[in-house]
Amino acid sequence: MTQTTDKAPVHMSLDELRDFASRILLENGLSAAQVPGVAETLVAGERDGCGAHGIYRLLSAVRSIRLGKINRHAVPAVTEPAPSLVRVDGDRGFAQLAFEAGRPFLIEKARRYGIAAMALNRCIHFAALWPEVEAIASENLVAIAMTSNHAWVAPAGGTQPLFGTNPIAFGWPRPGQEPFVFDFATSAIARGELELHRRGGRQLPPGCGIDSEGNPTTDPAAIASGAMLPFGGHKGSALALMVELLAGPLIGDLTSKESLLMDDGAGAAPIGGELILAIDHSRFGSPRFNDDAPSSTDQAEALFQQIIGQGARLPSQRRYIARKKSLAEGVHIPAALYEELAGLSR
Repeated sequence: MTQTTDKAPVHMSLDELRDFASRILLENGLSAAQVPGVAETLVAGERDGCGAHGIYRLLSAVRSIRLGKINRHAVPAVTEPAPSLVRVDGDRGFAQLAFEAGRPFLIEKARRYGIAAMALNRCIHFAALWPEVEAIASENLVAIAMTSNHAWVAPAGGTQPLFGTNPIAFGWPRPGQEPFVFDFATSAIARGELELHRRGGRQLPPGCGIDSEGNPTTDPAAIASGAMLPFGGHKGSALALMVELLAGPLIGDLTSKESLLMDDGAGAAPIGGELILAIDHSRFGSPRFNDDAPSSTDQAEALFQQIIGQGARLPSQRRYIARKKSLAEGVHIPAALYEELAGLSR
């Protein structure tokens, strides 16, 4: 459905947007324990100027709740399979609650052992990973996260969906400022971007996907019924497969194909696993080539400055600029989207 309107966008402060999302989630039966994390993730996307991961995703969240694909009253269970490992059974709830349940254990183990890993199992994934790696990096730890989702992406050279968009996120702490963070899909575009282009009646750039006959197309509707493509050909395809393995079989969870089969055509958000690593960057130390060897933090900051100094931009800089502005001025939600979201209220 193409969304067009001549109405002016709806201006909201971030607090108003958070309350708006929270009310709709509560009215659709999501437990009070799950609402804050889900709402905050939606607000974070809008706050940071990433509409494809912002309040628009509330549509998918509510649809999944109404279809019964979400355990509205999920209670995550934390176990410790090994000294440096954490497992959280998400009980078929949203991943945000499972992450919050396991995060203290992950951080404590990373500080104790130098490196730790956390598996989130049986969780519903519907938005960006950067809030998670940013939260860990804010604890002065290096963070890596990845998750699979529904099978929407064909492998390089193939024509049938097999992989999810399979994002990878990374966070590096920086003293006195926001962490260095990136979060990108291994597909040529994020699924949310495809949906926003479809809703807006806009074509996608070449190379994003193929139709159901395997022919290249820029029509988002044709790609949705065909397959998305990995970025960078065989390189993105290999990374997508890596994510399938690490966030699926390694931690005893579903592949993207299995998640889609479990959905059985309902169109709900993906269910599956997520792998998160946390590393204490101070524990390795520096090889002592001389007595003036810099710390890992100093080395990293020097590298960042060399990038910025030649006019390049660090990933996450644009998001932090958008964040500063939206914290002060609020955000603008397209009128048609706002009305559609308001219609989810019961």
